[in-house]
Amino acid sequence: MDFAVRAAIFCKDLPNDSVGVYYGNQLLRSSGSAALNFGELQGANSDKNFIHKASLSLKELKESRVNLKILKKLEYGNLQKRENLLDDAEQLIKIIATIIKNKKG
Repeated sequence: MDFAVRAAIFCKDLPNDSVGVYYGNQLLRSSGSAALNFGELQGANSDKNFIHKASLSLKELKESRVNLKILKKLEYGNLQKRENLLDDAEQLIKIIATIIKNKKG
């Protein structure tokens, strides 16, 4: 959830041009979706449902990572906030991937 909040704050500060709006909206959606799917997996009623929700969260985190890499190449957004978000995305991807791997047994 913290990642989604920091991403939303980062997106608010992107330039209000076509590039900033497009990638900002995409990042806002993917980071928010990752958090919401992670919230749903906590209430999963089966291992299959748990893995499905975790996989959706992982997919959205990977999308967020690619988006942040694009913004990095474009030099859009606050450098430090963007780098922190990118690092957080990498760490969360590793964590969720490990959770899925362990749950699959």
